[in-house]
Amino acid sequence: MKIEKEDTTNATELNLFMKVQSIFHTPTCGRVNYFLNLLYMAGFHSKTFIVYDDYMTPKYAWDNIKHLIPNNKVIWEPFYGDGKSGEYLTELGFEVIHEPVDFFENDLGDIIVSNPPFSKCVKILEQLHHLDKPFILIMPTSKIFTNYFRKHFNTPDLQIVVPRNRIHFYKKINGISQQTNKCNFDCFYYCYKLDLDRGITFLGF
Repeated sequence: MKIEKEDTTNATELNLFMKVQSIFHTPTCGRVNYFLNLLYMAGFHSKTFIVYDDYMTPKYAWDNIKHLIPNNKVIWEPFYGDGKSGEYLTELGFEVIHEPVDFFENDLGDIIVSNPPFSKCVKILEQLHHLDKPFILIMPTSKIFTNYFRKHFNTPDLQIVVPRNRIHFYKKINGISQQTNKCNFDCFYYCYKLDLDRGITFLGF
């Protein structure tokens, strides 16, 4: 288990509204208020977050957004984990590259769809900025307010999809993925260059 101390800002609710408006170029509204409350309840106000790299993606996490993933693009799922994520995307009808290769030494497919190792997000986001290709990443809600995230993706090309419910990952124990309903943090789908209809999309609404 890896633990990472993450740079976050213990801001007031007003400052949070201003940041969301700035990031998404969107006026405040009831759903943005809901979005901010979700951030707060997810532990955004804490100064540190425990980050796990051994949590694998459940199939329903991709099934929930299959209508948002372009079906005419080759998906690269670059973070192998237990190998199931690529299988799930393939089962949903997508053409997928999912091999145990070094993400930082390769550039495959047309779009990246993945649940990356959270402890490596700084380097991963730097590489994504360099590649400048469309992506959908499952990451904790807190990431959006880190300095390193804003440095690379404070752009109208970034959009957020908010799950209806918390994603409960599979935990990898002794090399075997086991289902857990004890995930203690919330995640967003961070989408880049997908040209979705809205800056913030709420699933199930």
